[in-house]
Amino acid sequence: MVVVPGFNIIGGTVDYTNSLIELLNGSQVHMAAAFLPLLSDQRGYIFYSTVILDEGEWIMVMQRPHESASGSGLLAPFDYRVWTLILVSFLAVGPIIYILIILRNRLTGDTEQKPYSLGHYVWFVYGALLKQGSVLSPIADSTRLLFATWWIFITILTSFYTANLTAFLTLSQFTLPFNTVDDILYKNKYFVTVRGGGVEYAIKTVNESLYMLHYMAENDRAVFSLDINDTTNLRTYVEEQGFVFIRDRPAITHTLYTDYRQRRATSMNDEKVHCPFAQAKHPILKKKRSFAYPIGSNLSHLFDRELLNLVESGIIKYLAVKNLPNAEICPQNLGSTERQLRNGDLIMTYYITMVGFIVSLVIFISELLFRCINQLWTRNNVNDAVAKQKASVSKGYNQGLILTMKATPPPPYQSIFTGGIERNAGNKWKHVFGSKTRQLSREYPGFISTTGLTTGSHGIRRIINGREYMMYQAPNGETQLIPVRAPSATLFQYTYVD
Repeated sequence: MVVVPGFNIIGGTVDYTNSLIELLNGSQVHMAAAFLPLLSDQRGYIFYSTVILDEGEWIMVMQRPHESASGSGLLAPFDYRVWTLILVSFLAVGPIIYILIILRNRLTGDTEQKPYSLGHYVWFVYGALLKQGSVLSPIADSTRLLFATWWIFITILTSFYTANLTAFLTLSQFTLPFNTVDDILYKNKYFVTVRGGGVEYAIKTVNESLYMLHYMAENDRAVFSLDINDTTNLRTYVEEQGFVFIRDRPAITHTLYTDYRQRRATSMNDEKVHCPFAQAKHPILKKKRSFAYPIGSNLSHLFDRELLNLVESGIIKYLAVKNLPNAEICPQNLGSTERQLRNGDLIMTYYITMVGFIVSLVIFISELLFRCINQLWTRNNVNDAVAKQKASVSKGYNQGLILTMKATPPPPYQSIFTGGIERNAGNKWKHVFGSKTRQLSREYPGFISTTGLTTGSHGIRRIINGREYMMYQAPNGETQLIPVRAPSATLFQYTYVD
């Protein structure tokens, strides 16, 4: 006679009442013809078959994400470790190149290769990352190799990034938000599983692989369902409430296929309506499974040999996937649908733009504040300095003003060329700088004849910007110029009046 348990509970030390283990231990049944996971605590109540039927795998089923869960589209091609290393290299390469070049110059004594500032090297690293050019032109071979190494690294990096980004934005493959136990724990995600099964045992038993989730179970973030209908659990908890459903692979595969057929009968064309759920690729729990007997039962000698024949012939595996299609049911990559870009794929672009404008605005405001502060600080310092040095500056200025007022102005231009017109140019200059020399010397002490035309003259004639000037030394020690040739000479057609 076949006995069906009242509850879908395998049982154990954590959940013994109304379980299958209680039926076996109480000899209410003679054999448990079910794929029971081998749990160490249950060996005190039952005896497992010596033949291992298979290795059970428990996987996660969740809502199919509308957008990829890899994060933002621009960050999806690389994981966080790669991005961390890129950031470290971006911050470190500039100072490293700067230090190596300075060290090289000191060791070799090279004076041709002048080291650039640290800011130049940092900007070079940044420009190379964005595929920009550089105005830096190193001369030394070692410096060129450093620059070339960074360029090669950036070229390879950007090539991989561009290819992966294109594939990510154009293909319909999704990255699920929950793939491992760490994802559930880190994101504090609600999950549901059957009560009294291998998953509950692994969560509530120390030293088991899922024991890290026992804190979530204690905080009511885990549901251990008594419903024996997996379709009900799937639609109630996963579709409606967004839970993660943890179930063994054969059971959940049959459940998903049944749900797929029901939905396909409703909508024939929309693949996304047919497959609202997605499975994680890798199991989070593995346990070997076999039949079980009461302790002391001799039925194992009768059935174990036949079970071994079923396992070795592959009949067990065949029956596990019987009535299932050969194709994967609702795969992550829905090949029949086109992948269209959504705002979620480009959200990081918007964030970068917003952050860039905000940072530039903050820097602009900071520049204005610093400018105002510097102006106030400079003005106060100047006022203090002027107040302290006012007496000395005023005294020095008055003395200089007196000397300036006593300074003799240059001789009138007309006084130089008065006395008649000589046709001979030489006589003219002799007349001007010869016969008039004594008179000018008396009127303007320090006047020196500069024509070089008279005997004993020792002056200097200068041609400045195409115009000829006579230079002499004034009594106050200043050197003054007097134009002697038109048109600039017409500017001096006046005389000084005392």
